[in-house]
Amino acid sequence: MSDARINPSILAADFVNMQADLARIANADFVHVDVMDNHFVPNLTFGPQMVQRIQETSPVPLDVHLMITDADRWAPGYAELGAASVTFHLEAAEHPVALARRLRQIGSRAGVAVKPTTAVEPLFDVLDEFDQILVMTVEPGFGGQSFLADQLPKLTRLYDEARRRGSQVWLQVDGGISESTIARAAAAGADTFVAGSAVFGAADPDAAIAALRARAASAHRH
Repeated sequence: MSDARINPSILAADFVNMQADLARIANADFVHVDVMDNHFVPNLTFGPQMVQRIQETSPVPLDVHLMITDADRWAPGYAELGAASVTFHLEAAEHPVALARRLRQIGSRAGVAVKPTTAVEPLFDVLDEFDQILVMTVEPGFGGQSFLADQLPKLTRLYDEARRRGSQVWLQVDGGISESTIARAAAAGADTFVAGSAVFGAADPDAAIAALRARAASAHRH
């Protein structure tokens, strides 16, 4: 694998000084933007207007993670804002393959996410309909939670199936990612990592990103 992708989560950024915090992660691969509606998850963040402003000011592309109900209706709007990647939850989509195709048609990468209690096996036959599969290693809704190591076998099953099928799908992990957990996620098969406080809580976010990337790249399965 080439360098691991590190996507800092703005849930851990300073919302009042967002532009300044975004400037501190210019060496990230993407910025991870969590959209929550207080229905699908018990938290409320922001919607299209805020995402549009982040899009206009971010030095790196946007990786939007929609933790919202009725993804079929709302997800395409985020692709239309220019987000490089839009991920919706499998549990919140009536027609996930059709939605992924719509996102790609608009020009975004299409991702699908699964909660800790959701099996990944139903995705095996449609891997190439998605550009990214996100395995949550916390219950979605809040930053700063502890890493759920019992989700790592899901990543390994996805990795093995993708290899077997020759799929180029990215395997993303989100939740509790730090220097102490990223190697385990990489060893399980992840190649794209969402990190919040491990980046924005560091004195030097750029150095933290570089350290996470190096640690993941050295541990990744081959």
